[in-house]
Amino acid sequence: MMKSKIHRAKVTGADLNYVGSISLDPDVMARADILEWEKVHVLDIDNGARFETYAIVGRPGEVTLNGAAARLVHTGDRLIVITYADYDEAELNGFAPTIVHVDDHNRPVPDPLVSGRYDVAGHG
Repeated sequence: MMKSKIHRAKVTGADLNYVGSISLDPDVMARADILEWEKVHVLDIDNGARFETYAIVGRPGEVTLNGAAARLVHTGDRLIVITYADYDEAELNGFAPTIVHVDDHNRPVPDPLVSGRYDVAGHG
C-alpha cells in the first residue's frame, strides 16, 4: 500500500557527483512520514521518468537528486515522491496514506481542490 507521498515537489538541483539519493526538506519529510535512508519511488511528472532511491535530509526547500538519478531530472521538474509499506488487513480499516502537497518553493500547502481531481482529503 502507498504509505505516503509528496505531491508536485520542484527539483532544486541535481548533483551527479554525490553517491546517490534524494535530498529533501526536513519538514516536508516529517510531514510525509519519510525517514532518512527510507526507500522512495520518484516519478518525474515532466519527463515520465520513474526510479527508486533513498531519502536523506536536505536543507529547507531542497529537492536535489544525487548520483546516477541526477541524470534523470532537470532543475524545475515536478516530482511525486512515494513510499510504500506492508499492512495487516486489520490495519487497513480506515487507512489513508499521508499526502503532502507543496508549493513552488517546496513548502507544504493545504490540499488543493482542482476540478474534481482531488477529494476533500486531498487524495488523488
